[in-house]
Amino acid sequence: MEKKQRKFLTVAPFECAWRDDLRFKEAGRGCVAFEAFAHNDVTVVFREQLGSQHYHYKRDNSPHYTVIIGSHRNRRLKIEVDGTTAVDEAGLGLCCSSAFQSYWISICDGLISIGKGRYPFQNLVFQWLDEKPNCSVQYVGLSSWDKHVGYRNVNVLPLTQNHISLWKHVDCGEYKGEDDIEEDLRDGFGNFDNHQGLGSFLENWELSDVYFIVGDRERPVPGHKVILAAVDNIDLSLFDQDVILIKDVTYPVFHAFLRFIYTGFTQIPEPLLGSLRDLSLQFGATSLVKQCENMIDRFKLNKKLFDSGKNVEISYPNSQPHCGGPAFPSRLPLNMQKIEQFHKTGAFGDIDISIEGHGPIGRSHKVILGLWSLPFMKMFTNGMSESVSSEVCLKDVSPKAFKMMMEYFYNGGLYLEDTVDSNVVLLELLLLADQFGVSLLHQDCCKTLLERLSEGSVCLILQVIPSIHSCKIIEETCERIFTKHFDYCTTASSDFLLLDESTFSNILQHQDLTVTSEERVLNAILMWGLQPNELSNWEKVDNILSYMTPEDLFGTRIQSLNVLLPFVRFSLLPLCLLTKMENSNLSMKIRTFYYLVKEAITFLEEGFPTSGSHPKFQHRQSSFKELQYIRDGDSNGVLYYVGTSYGKHQWVNPVLAKKISIMASNPISRYTDPKVLASRTYQGTSFTGPRIEEGKNCSWWMVDLGIDHQLMCNYYTLRQDGSKAFMRHWNFQGSPDGKIWTNLRIHENDQTLSEPGQFASWAITGPNALLPFRYFRVALIGPTTDDINPWTLCICFLELYGYLH
Repeated sequence: MEKKQRKFLTVAPFECAWRDDLRFKEAGRGCVAFEAFAHNDVTVVFREQLGSQHYHYKRDNSPHYTVIIGSHRNRRLKIEVDGTTAVDEAGLGLCCSSAFQSYWISICDGLISIGKGRYPFQNLVFQWLDEKPNCSVQYVGLSSWDKHVGYRNVNVLPLTQNHISLWKHVDCGEYKGEDDIEEDLRDGFGNFDNHQGLGSFLENWELSDVYFIVGDRERPVPGHKVILAAVDNIDLSLFDQDVILIKDVTYPVFHAFLRFIYTGFTQIPEPLLGSLRDLSLQFGATSLVKQCENMIDRFKLNKKLFDSGKNVEISYPNSQPHCGGPAFPSRLPLNMQKIEQFHKTGAFGDIDISIEGHGPIGRSHKVILGLWSLPFMKMFTNGMSESVSSEVCLKDVSPKAFKMMMEYFYNGGLYLEDTVDSNVVLLELLLLADQFGVSLLHQDCCKTLLERLSEGSVCLILQVIPSIHSCKIIEETCERIFTKHFDYCTTASSDFLLLDESTFSNILQHQDLTVTSEERVLNAILMWGLQPNELSNWEKVDNILSYMTPEDLFGTRIQSLNVLLPFVRFSLLPLCLLTKMENSNLSMKIRTFYYLVKEAITFLEEGFPTSGSHPKFQHRQSSFKELQYIRDGDSNGVLYYVGTSYGKHQWVNPVLAKKISIMASNPISRYTDPKVLASRTYQGTSFTGPRIEEGKNCSWWMVDLGIDHQLMCNYYTLRQDGSKAFMRHWNFQGSPDGKIWTNLRIHENDQTLSEPGQFASWAITGPNALLPFRYFRVALIGPTTDDINPWTLCICFLELYGYLH
């Protein structure tokens, strides 16, 4: 009797499986995606070091995280930290004992996310943040409790900058292990789910446009021209007719032939291998011819290779039958170039698509559309007018996005041009993927969106994403980016005015909301309610209220204003500003505003110990320290503040104290000394020399504030050393990673520096002044006034100002 080969790992009770490759690329950050089969207690352990087979998390004294899905007899979700229960939630992420269930678990600096489904960061089930994160966990162990647990397709993936892995890397890493688990696991081909691959159209009369009369019994077998015409070297003229006679072939052989084309896999008794090869040769299916000939040659060498009466299994080399999802066209014996050409020329097409208000899009193939999209499949098969018509007209669809979706259907790839409106097109494409149920396109769009997220794009995305329920992780990520760059997002453009109340409310209540002043929160709320053509502040709104009513000014958003205003922490504003607000038109005409201002004044003047515990009376966790420029060489700058251990001790050079790092474009030497730039002592000779970057001369000094610090820089100061090599052309730049630089101020023929030892300071203005950076540098981009060494950057002091986080 043929024995089935099991390709999964079975973990016995109270054991744990470890492998060297199940390891995060970056300690404390990674994602594990897997499938599990269990009655209860699917248990995943994250440790700093590799464990042993008989390791068990209950006996582990070293630092670790443990995630238990289906604890307490499959009733609860648990997360343990170093053996202590931190999360115990009922009814979340439970196990499945009838089939393998897909899960993913990600860890990012203590943020543990758990979800169901094959693609990470989709279908989030639970999320928890460890306030004291273990950023050293790296190895992943697969464990159990009192019953066997089966694992398969286990993959450890890196996190991108936006906490999203490259989902298509979840391909099918397989375990070969014990198979003492329940015997009713589904075979990879035994239960073909409709619209999970081209196999669902095998010998299916739905959407067929050609049929074969097979064998002496003249059995009719349906097919699809666009699929069959894409096979290797098949003669296209064969499909000039709708009925094709195949008299000299039996049905089992023809069925095996079609099955190979539609699924990339087939079975046939060994005696019929020659007939299958001859049929494949007749149709030009060279890949199947080669497979058959290999099997025949192997059988000639060893006649005991196949059990008598058993079928020979043949697979297309790229076929992966154990991986779910559409196998079209990359894992089938089909010529992708041919299929794309059929799409471009309309060959074998049976449906003309047009968009209302735009006109024709092109001729397509119902079977291709139905393969990717269940709504299209139903449209063509449920008796609607489109079922019998060769034309379909779509409404409320973006033509550009729809054409991109059609191209995706035919080549399986998402190719987005890098244009100004590319994010708009991507969002339209995501909406189409959601509307037509194209799950892989939906996932590719989400992945691309997350990779392209920035503080400049989140407002546009947040206008659309909340309407797509399956994109919750993108919505939450956008809200988190908005909160981290609140000043920028509410100042650089008016896009945030178009956010709905729920989204804007989530941002205002977010625990990570980062602002330089509560006055900015107030301004943003009033602007959102007002929806003006130009952004302004509360004082301008107050002036308008001198001759208008709030109802006329804010319209339908007046009620929303009353809901949002309490999210401003008025008690953090200066008392003098609150007093001015108390006597304003806003206070007189909007009672909510008046009561909030009055409450804050009372709190500051008298204090309420019990009320003081409310968040609105507390500083935000992610607030900035304001360090503003007053005069050249003052003690109010960032480098001086860091030298005092952030205001705790007497000043010590922060470079010597290793609080910050300063680097130069050439090697350190006697006169290229990083600590000099942070010193309070004048140095007569201090310079850095040039290096070649991207084929050009460049000299620079760079400051690294450290991994836990960022600065919204709005001013900076330099001091010339004792030389007369004065800068004229340079850029002042900021960077989050020391690799990609943003120009904060461009100096072209700047004549400010003109004396040895001279101080000079410049303001940083515009939206970039509201972006936080870890790295800053002064980069010489043109020669100095020194004719002998024109690319020597001669400064002996550097100071930064702004809002330090």
